[in-house]
Amino acid sequence: MAADAAPLPVVPRDDRDATPSPAEDPHAADAAPVRDDAAAPRRDDAGPAGPVAFATGEPLGRDALRAAPVRRPRPSRWARSSGFTGKKALAAAATLGIDTVGGLLTHLPVESGRVGTISGLRPEERTTVLVEVRRIASRPVRRRGMRPLVEALVTDGTGTLRVAFFNQPWLVERYPPGTRLLLNGTLKGPGRFSVQAHAPSSDPLPAPATLDDGVLPDEAPADAGPPPDAPAVARYPASEGLTSIEILARVRELGEDLHDAVDPLPGRLRARQRLAGRVDALHAAHLGDHDGGRRRLAFDELLMTQLEYLRRRRAHGHGRSAVTLDGPTGLTDRWRAEGLPFPLTGDQERAVAENAAALARPEPLQRLLMGEVGSGKTVVALHAMLRAVECGHQAALMAPTETLAEQHFRTIQSLLPDILVPVELLTGSTTGARRRRTLERLASGELPLLVGTHALIEDPVVFRSLAVAVVDEQHRFGVRQRSALDRKAAAGPAGAGAVHMLHMTATPIPRTMALLAYGDLDVVALRQLPKGRKPVATHVCATDRERARAYEKIREEVAAGRQAFVVCPLVDDSEALDARSAVAEHARLQAGELKDLRVALLHGQMRPAEKQAVMERFAGGDADVLVATTVIEVGIDVPNATVMLIENAERFGISQLHQLRGRVGRGAHASTCLLFGPKSTARLRALASHADGFALSEVDLQLRGEGELLGTRQSGIARFRTARLPDDGDLLLRARDVAEELAATDPDLSDPVHAPLRDELLARAAALGEDGQAIPA
Repeated sequence: MAADAAPLPVVPRDDRDATPSPAEDPHAADAAPVRDDAAAPRRDDAGPAGPVAFATGEPLGRDALRAAPVRRPRPSRWARSSGFTGKKALAAAATLGIDTVGGLLTHLPVESGRVGTISGLRPEERTTVLVEVRRIASRPVRRRGMRPLVEALVTDGTGTLRVAFFNQPWLVERYPPGTRLLLNGTLKGPGRFSVQAHAPSSDPLPAPATLDDGVLPDEAPADAGPPPDAPAVARYPASEGLTSIEILARVRELGEDLHDAVDPLPGRLRARQRLAGRVDALHAAHLGDHDGGRRRLAFDELLMTQLEYLRRRRAHGHGRSAVTLDGPTGLTDRWRAEGLPFPLTGDQERAVAENAAALARPEPLQRLLMGEVGSGKTVVALHAMLRAVECGHQAALMAPTETLAEQHFRTIQSLLPDILVPVELLTGSTTGARRRRTLERLASGELPLLVGTHALIEDPVVFRSLAVAVVDEQHRFGVRQRSALDRKAAAGPAGAGAVHMLHMTATPIPRTMALLAYGDLDVVALRQLPKGRKPVATHVCATDRERARAYEKIREEVAAGRQAFVVCPLVDDSEALDARSAVAEHARLQAGELKDLRVALLHGQMRPAEKQAVMERFAGGDADVLVATTVIEVGIDVPNATVMLIENAERFGISQLHQLRGRVGRGAHASTCLLFGPKSTARLRALASHADGFALSEVDLQLRGEGELLGTRQSGIARFRTARLPDDGDLLLRARDVAEELAATDPDLSDPVHAPLRDELLARAAALGEDGQAIPA
C-alpha cells in the first residue's frame, strides 16, 4: 500500500476546534478522533485553526470530512495467515508472533525514515533505496554447488546500480523489468551495491528534480538527502529467516487490512484523552508518524494492564470479607507508650493510622508499604500484626530468605521487650522437635505471631485464625506462594475469611514503576528517617592511595569502638570474572591490612546455623569487620557499624548499592560508604550525589529503562510490545486515571459502548494463560 494512499482522519487543533456534530455528520464520532497531545501538530498564531489529518498535519475542510470513506471493521480477517512462505520465513514469523494478519499489523517498527536515492549513497553506509528493475538475467557460477547468479540493472531516476543476488535464480521470474524493489544494503564501489535484504514494493518512484524546481538533475548537491516525496521506510524487529524489508513489504501489501482493526476505546473517551483512532494510529505507526501512532497503541496496552490490576484487586475481595479488626487498642497503645525505644516519624504515624482504619473494615487490606532504607517499615508492619493479636487473631510475616526472616524475628523480639506476646521463627532449618511444638501452638491459637520463610505456606502449617499477613520483598515470591498464604486465613478452625495483606519492599521506586509492579495495591511510602539518623558520606574510590586510606579509616573506626562491613560481589574467586571474592578477601585482609583486627566471614553458601552464629557474633561486637556478599543487603541491623566498603561496586545496581549503604548510619555515629570502582560510572556518581532512595530510583530508571530496572528480581511485571518506559510514563499515569474511572463507573465493562474494551481485556487474559502475569495477589 502506498504511503500516501489515503488521508488519515481529521484531528482538531485544540479544544476549541469541534468535530462535526452528529446532525451534520452521522459518522463524526468515529471519523474524527482526537490525537494524542504529545504527537499532535502544534498550533501557532499564524497557522490554520481548522482540523488537520492525523500524522501528516494536512489541513482538511468540511468537504474532505464528508467525503471521507466509512469502513466497517471485519476482525475475522485478522485471523488469516500473514502470507509468508518458505520454511525459515514461517518459523521466523511464528517466533515473532506475526504469522497472522493481526499479529503482523500490530508488529510495529522500531524506527522510520525515508528511502534514500542512488545518487545519495555513501560507501559502506547501509541504506534502503526504492528502485525499478531495467534488466535482469542469470548466469552460471563456476564454483561447485552454487546456483546461478542473478544480476540486475536498477534505477531510481537519480542514477543506476548493478546489483547481484546469490543462490536465488528464481528472482529472474519474480522481478521482471518494471518491478519496483526496496533494496537494503551498502555501496561497495562505483555503481555496485551489495544487497542484504530485498522485497517488492508498490510505491511510486520519487519524482526527479526538473527545471521547474530551479535545479538541474546533475546539479543536485551530493548530500541533498531523500526527496520530500520519497516513501517512508520503517525498520521492524526481525529474526533469522525474515528481514525487516520483507516484513515491511508484506505490511504494505496488507495495508488495506489495517481498516479491519477494532478500536477498543469508545469515541468519547478518545476525544477526552485526545487520542487518534486505532486504525489511524496503525497507519501512522507503519507508514507515517511512527512515534505518534505507537504512543496511541501504547496507551491501549498500558490501559489494559491497569484494568487487569484493578480487576484483580476487586476479585481479591469479591464475595469474601476479612475479619474486622476494630476491637480495643489496649495492647498497641501500651506497646507504643512503653515498648518502642523511639517516637514514630510523621510518615510512620500516617501509615499506622491508615492501616488501622483499613483493618477495621471488612474489605481485605491490599497495601504496599514502600520505604526508604531505615525508615521503619517493620515497626509499621508490627503494629498491624499486633492489631490482629489484640482482636483475638493471629498474624504472620513471610520473608524470602532465612537470613532476612531471622533478622525480622530478632527485630520483632527487640521491639516487644516487656510485652508478653509470644513469637516464633519457622524456616526450613527449624529442627523437628521445635517445628512440631510450633505447629501445635499455632493450630491451637496459643502462638499469635509467626515469622518465617516459604515454610509458612507448607501444608502442615495450620493457623487457628490468621487475620494479618505481612510479605516482605514480595516481588521475590510467585503468585501461587503469596496466594497460598492468603488461603491459610480461611483454612483454620476459626477461619477469618480473606486475610489482610500488607506487602513491604525496601526498594523505593518511582510511581510509574509502582503502577507496573504493584498496580493492584494501595501504595504507602515512608520517606522520613527516624530522628538522630545521620547521613552517610559516600565516596567513589579507585586509586591505591584511596584504598590505603580506606583501610586506615576502618582501623580508626574500630579503635573508636565501632565496626565495619566489606562487601564483595563473589563468594569464591572465578577465572571468568575479574572481581574480588569474599573468601579470598577475608583471608587477605586477615593476613594483611587488617591483621590486627577481628575479621569475620559471611556468605550465602554457608549453613544456616553457621550464618546465624556469624551474625550474632558481629551484632554482639565480637567481630570488628564483617567480610560478606550481598547476603547482608536487607534486614541486617547493627547500629554500631559505621563503615561500608564495597568492592567492584560497578557490578551492582543503584538499588542494591543503596540497600548496602543503608546497613551503616543506623546509630548515633557518623558513617561512611566507600565505593571502589571506575569513577566515570554513572551509577556510582549518582550514589555519591544522592542520599534519597526515591531520587536514586528516578536516576536508575533514566539510566536503565523499564526492562533492565525490573529485571529478574521483578520478572512477573508486565512487559510491553509497544509501550516504552520510562519514556511513556505520562501515558501510564493517564491510563491509570482512565482505568480507575472505568472501575468506578462500569467495573464489569457491561455498558455496550465498552464491549470492545471488555473483549480485548478477556482476549489478553486468555493469551496470558490461567495464572496470567505474576501480579501481587
